[in-house]
Order: sequence, then structure tokens, then C-alpha cells
Amino acid sequence: MLPIDTKKIEKHWLDYWEKERIYAFDKNSKPVFSIDTPPPTVSGEMHIGHAYSYSQQDFIARYKRMQGFSVFYPFGTDDNGLPTEKLIQKIKNVKSKDFSRQEFIELCLKTLKEITPAFIQDWKNIGVSCDYNLYYSTINDNSRKMSQKMFLELYKQGLVYKTDFPTIWDTEFQTPVAQAELEDREKESLFTTIKFHVQEKILPIATTRPELLGACLAIFVNPEDKRYKHFIGKKATVPIFNNLVPILADAHAEMEKGTGALMICSYGDKQDVEAVKKHKLTPRVIITKEGKINAHPYEGLYIKEARAKILEDLQNQNLIIKQEKIKHVTNVYEKSGREIEFLPTEQWFIKILDKKSVLLKQGKKINWYPKHMQKRYENWIHGLEWDWSISRERHFGIPIPVWHCRSCNHIILAKESELPIDPVQKEKICDKCKMKAEPETKVLDTWATSSLTPQIASSLVNNKIKLPYSLRPQAHDIIRTWAFYTIVRSLYHEKKIPWKDTIISGFVTLEGQKMSKSKGNGIKPQTIMEEFSADALRYAAASSKLGEDSDYQEKDIITGKKFVTKILNATNFVFMNLKYQKQAKLHETDRLLLQQLNQIIDSATESFNSYNYSKAKLDTESFFWKTFADNYLEIVKNRVYNGTKEEKESAFYTLYQSLLAITKMMAPITPFIAEEIYQQHFKKHEKAKSIHLSKWPDEFKIKKTKEDGKVWNRMIELISSVRQAKSEAQKSMKAEIILTLPKSDHKLLVKLINDIKAVTGAKTIEEGEFKIEFT
Repeated sequence: MLPIDTKKIEKHWLDYWEKERIYAFDKNSKPVFSIDTPPPTVSGEMHIGHAYSYSQQDFIARYKRMQGFSVFYPFGTDDNGLPTEKLIQKIKNVKSKDFSRQEFIELCLKTLKEITPAFIQDWKNIGVSCDYNLYYSTINDNSRKMSQKMFLELYKQGLVYKTDFPTIWDTEFQTPVAQAELEDREKESLFTTIKFHVQEKILPIATTRPELLGACLAIFVNPEDKRYKHFIGKKATVPIFNNLVPILADAHAEMEKGTGALMICSYGDKQDVEAVKKHKLTPRVIITKEGKINAHPYEGLYIKEARAKILEDLQNQNLIIKQEKIKHVTNVYEKSGREIEFLPTEQWFIKILDKKSVLLKQGKKINWYPKHMQKRYENWIHGLEWDWSISRERHFGIPIPVWHCRSCNHIILAKESELPIDPVQKEKICDKCKMKAEPETKVLDTWATSSLTPQIASSLVNNKIKLPYSLRPQAHDIIRTWAFYTIVRSLYHEKKIPWKDTIISGFVTLEGQKMSKSKGNGIKPQTIMEEFSADALRYAAASSKLGEDSDYQEKDIITGKKFVTKILNATNFVFMNLKYQKQAKLHETDRLLLQQLNQIIDSATESFNSYNYSKAKLDTESFFWKTFADNYLEIVKNRVYNGTKEEKESAFYTLYQSLLAITKMMAPITPFIAEEIYQQHFKKHEKAKSIHLSKWPDEFKIKKTKEDGKVWNRMIELISSVRQAKSEAQKSMKAEIILTLPKSDHKLLVKLINDIKAVTGAKTIEEGEFKIEFT
């Protein structure tokens, strides 16, 4: 195979696609296929997971264009909230807390303007065929206005509320987080059984969080637990702190768990929150927003420091019965990895708990690919325990557009004409009591805006794209966030599902482990493209199936590179001798080849229609390598050089049409080499200005018989047998033979005999028992 300059090819066609606006959306000319594009978080550069998942969605976009759709495929970037704050602080070597809110916002916006073009270029380089003139950012004026407007809509509908309530809190970033932003992490802890005294008797209680002893409000024992029935109604002395707390009967104390007695604190977990509310206990919160203890004598110690000191003091006072190391699953905030706390703070919520049944019904209206991913969505809804917490204590984000009058407790909403607005920058007087109102300083959770991507994207074309969109592509790890929240918002704002279909991609792993910078096992797609080509990387991405994590294998990239080189060399070989033939009377071998090709066209079309790009690629490349390159090119070679006029015309027509169909079917997967082949050899006859705007192959309208498959397969078997015999005899493939075939083969292959003779080097083909003889 001859080496090819893929970088030159890629640069040339990227420039051409952009200049000619090949991927421009035009609603008026064709039926629309709309894609709710995932906006990647601006994080410096595209990572390997992006490269795979965005290539996979692009396979569908390119296929749909060739099917005659005008594809609405905008490009967005998610540059709103905590990830962007972290990136800007890293790039500029600053801390947000050292700036005023307005100063830091201006720094973020200025830096985003500097870095975003290079970030987007990675997506262009891998061939993602978005209409980049339709671009949105989740923090630009339009997105801020829409997000604030829709917040106000929900507030007026009674679907948004503000309350002072124990909120899931991350002490590292000092912000509330939503249930959907939690991850389960297995951690090693000390399970300590502590002596609580009830008068002269000991009540043993086991805990992994002794630092919450100062927040203990009550002890629960199961009313059926004979060990502790006599304690109910009495009071226990809390070790170290020596305050008295009631012992209450409550079935939440599981008799088989720990000692069976349960310490209720404010707040160790969500069960504590529910228990405090149920029994009307007065909270005693001892953990600060910074993750420090504020209870004497441990003031100022961070949680882990306090835990160690309290255990030491318990040991010194002979208050520990036993200790054991255990592994248990804890909730951590996905961005910090730190165990979350429950702290009472005033926050904003969107109601979802009372909408579980209708949200389950909405999920059933959507087609999930693969189907089992719908179960993840449903399991998430069944497990919901909190309304959606949408406010964050951050500098950078979309401000919540309200003011609060503390005098009369009135909430003042921004007017739509004022949007986008930062309440901190505008004074408001309460229209009820005429007192100065307090601006809301919190910002919206980034998902509160990302959940509006269908509406934000549609606004780019004057809201011509209506719900439901045709497709939402996304990864499985954000079903609980992006998919779920988008379904929520589309229901609340438009009473519709957001999309008809959703395709769910998996992670790219390395030796079974999820790749990450922190683990040092990341593989940069930019490096892969530089060494092997963008098409090779896309080819590898097409080898993984929807919904499944795939382990990165360089051999897949190498196979992709070999395919790119092979199809270009095969094309050049064909066109060295080919004279364009618009139509021809088909030779039997050519008819059979096109009949085989029809099956692949049918299979690839069906696969792409069900988003099974991996099967479409597998079938098409298998046909190219095994049927077309390995066999047909060899079979037809003699007729190309030495055939009659009619035989040559049939060969030319079949070579042209089959190679064009193969190139088109691989165009969604390997767009650069497909465009190169099309422009060099086919465009002058096909007229479409890009293969990506050309028509997807139709099945050839040719005669078909029941024995077509049998005839073709038997011919290939014979050719393979002759090749094997020559190889075993260490003979040249051009060596002449005498081929003897049984009568049944003569009858079956009668119309192919000349082609078989030519490709096998058979001097004669005789009748009798199957035999290969060298002359």
C-alpha cells in the first residue's frame, strides 16, 4: 500500500466544507432531522471520550444528510458554572474569592472569548459536521436571558420555591449540590461502638461519624427490640458533651444493623433530616459551610481532624466498646470527591418529587437506544428523595433574577424586559412595603440552563425547530442529569417530550479503567489524529457499540488507518483503467456482485436507521475487503484488460457503481477519505458538490434469482481453494492449472466459467471429481 498524506487531505477538505458551507442548515428545502447537540464543557481541549461520542453522533448526522434531510446540528459549549471557574482560576493562576463577583465574571467571559475558538477547532478537526454558524454558549446573553425567563415562568407556575432546609452541601467548593451530582464511592472507615449512659446502664451505639456527637439530638430504638424496650422514654447522656437526649421508639432503627440503636444528629444523612422533621426535634448544627466544627472544645477543627481528636478523647475516657475497620459506600460530590454534608441553608428548588409518575410516562414516550438505558432513567426517578436543588453559592453562573424583601417577605421578580440581569447590579424597592429589597446573590445550577438546550438551540433559527427534536445523543453517566432534567423542563414549559429518540454512548476506558488526567492514563485524541488520521480515530469509535464502555485499543486505530490507505489505493487502481459507463448490459458475475452489494446496502441502511453504526461499518468494510478488494477486483481484471466491448462496459459500470456505493456507505464513518475519493473520481459524473450531500445508495434494480447467493458463494469457494492449493504448493498465483469440477458445479457456474478460468489460471475446466492439477 502506498502511504498517503492524510494531514494534507484533512486540511483541504475542512477548508472546503467551511468555505462551501456544506453543513449549513436550511429548513425550507428538505424535511428536518434535528439533533439536540451535547455542549461540551470548556475544559481546555477535547478528550478521548469526546472524540468517540461526538464521532458516533456525527455518523448519524452525516447519514441523515445523505438520506435527504436538512440536518439541524448546531454547536454549543457549556461554559457556565463551577468547571469554568476552576479552569479560569487555573489558567490565570487566581482565586475567585480574591475578586468581586463582577470582576471575576468579566475575567471569565474575557478568558472564554480567548480560548473557545481553539477548543472548538478540535471538534472541527475530527470531522464533526455541525453548522458552526449556529453556535450557542450556555453563558452568553441569549442563554442567560432564556434561562432566567424560564426560571420566572416556573416560579409563576408554583414549580419553583425557596426554603431554608438541610441542603446537600459540598464543603470544598462551599456550594449546595443536587442529588444528581452525587456519586457513590467506597471508602474505608472506622466503625466505632461508643458507650452512651442511661443512668447507670450502658446503651451501645455504633457510628462512623463520631464528630457528630455534639449534634446528637435523640436516640432511636426499634419498638420491637427487646434489648432496648426498657430505655424508651428515658434520656441518654451523650459522651464527651454530656448533654441529655431523649430515647425514642422508631422503626427506622434496624435491629440487625450495628448495635440496633441509632444516633440522630443534625445532620449526618438524609434519614437524620427526615427524623428531625418527623419528631420535631430542635436542630443543633455544628458543621460550618467550610467543613469545620463549631462545638466546644473542637472549634475550628476540620471534620477529619475533629473525628480523630474525638476518638482519642473517647479512648482516653474509656468510652469505646470496640472498633473495626469497614468499607462502606458514601455519597460524594462528583466534582470534589469529598463526602457531602447536610447543612441548613436558604436555597431554591424545582418541584419534581410529586411528578414522578408523569416523568416516568414521559420517559416511555421516548425511544431509547439501547433500550435497556430507559431502565437507568426509571431507576433514577424511583430513587429520588429530594426536589431539584437549583441554586449555587458561586461567582460565575446565571444569576437568579429575583429580590427578597426581608421586611414583608415578598419576592420581587425581574421583568422580562430587564433580562438578562444580575440583581446585585440593580436596586429594587419592594412594591408592597416600599422598603429596599435584598438582591439574590445565588446563581443557577449549570444543569438548570443545560436542561434548556433544545430551546436555546432553536432560538438560533428564530424558534423554527419545535419539540420534540429527532435525536438527543449523550453519555450514560448523565442520564440522571442532562436527560432527566431536559425531560423535566420540556414537560413543565411545553408539555412535550424533548426528543423522539435518544442514543446513549459509553465511556472510553484503558485496560478497563476510566481515563482521567488525575490517574495519568489519558490518551489525547489530538496525538492520535496527528499520527494516524482523524478517519482512523473515527473508524475506531465506530467499532464500539451504543451504551457500552469500550476499551481503547491502538490496534483499532491501526486497522482504521489500513482501511483508509486500502480504499484510496484500490480506487486509484480501479480508475487507472476505468472508462465511465453510465449503464451497461450486465455480465453474470457483475450482476451477482451487485446483488451481493444490494444486501449490504439494505443491511447498512437498516443499521443506520436504528443507530447501529457499528454494524453498518462492520458489514460495509467486510464487503469492501473480502468481496470487492480480495475477490471481485481479481475476478474482473481480465475482462477489464482483455474483454469484449460489452464485457468491458459491464465491468466498468459495476466497478464504478460498487466503489461509489462503498465510499458513500463509509462516508459517515471516514468522511475525509470519502470526500477525497469522491472529488477526485466521482464528482464530475455525480454533480453533488460533496459526497456528504450526495444521495445514500439505493439498491440496484437488477434481476434476482433464488440461487444467486449459492452461485456466488460456490465461485468464491473455488477461487479460495485454488489459491490455497497454489500457496501450499509454493506456486505463483499466476501458475496455470487444470481444474476439474463435478457436473453440478458446471451446471451451477455455467455463466461464470470464463471469469473462473481467468482468475484461477485454469487452462481448462473439465468435468469429473473435484481436482486441481498443475500443468
